[in-house]
Amino acid sequence: MNTAQRLLAIRERLHAACLAAERDPSQVHLVAVSKTFPAEALDPAYELGQRHFGENYAQELRDKAERFEGLGVTDLSWHFIGRLQSNKIKHIAPRARYVHAVEKRSHAEALAKHATGPLSIFLSVNIGEEASKGGVLPTEVLARAEELDAVEGLDLCGLMCMPPRCEDPEDAAPYFARMAELAEAGRAHGLQLRELSMGMSHDFHVAVRYGATFVRVGSAIFGKRS
Repeated sequence: MNTAQRLLAIRERLHAACLAAERDPSQVHLVAVSKTFPAEALDPAYELGQRHFGENYAQELRDKAERFEGLGVTDLSWHFIGRLQSNKIKHIAPRARYVHAVEKRSHAEALAKHATGPLSIFLSVNIGEEASKGGVLPTEVLARAEELDAVEGLDLCGLMCMPPRCEDPEDAAPYFARMAELAEAGRAHGLQLRELSMGMSHDFHVAVRYGATFVRVGSAIFGKRS
């Protein structure tokens, strides 16, 4: 299968997952994650109407965004989904529309300083409380979300997670359910946590069931990474 065929197959799976969860498919967005692939690899997806693209590395996001801008393409939404580094924020903020893994207020303030247009951020949650992963612990989500929400010039739009890897996708369900509960608790405190970034190639159908509004899919669209 080529990129176009894989993208169409993922869209069919996502549409089916939305219908199974009795959700409006237009409310769940597919982020095509193209890390390590050349910018030209995005062209077939763009031609099929894909507009949300995700990158894990700051320079890759910068270079790919600049390439499309040079072609006169202005309707893409770039998502930065990697761990933030202070010295790389200047490459991310002017080009990203969404940043998925914000943990620190200092990073949020730097993003706001360098942003040149609307910028929405997700608070990264270590939903599995894994020592090897970043993100705030579930018990700290509300307090940290209130800190980030106070940063002027940014839109704290929701929460993001990467649950522990489960062989059976259904085993991720409790983590996605907990994320939905955390978002609801935040809204009860007046926070506009309307988005949930969760679910990848193997488990996005489960994440959709628990309210995911952005799912992140990489190799299942672009192929195996070298």
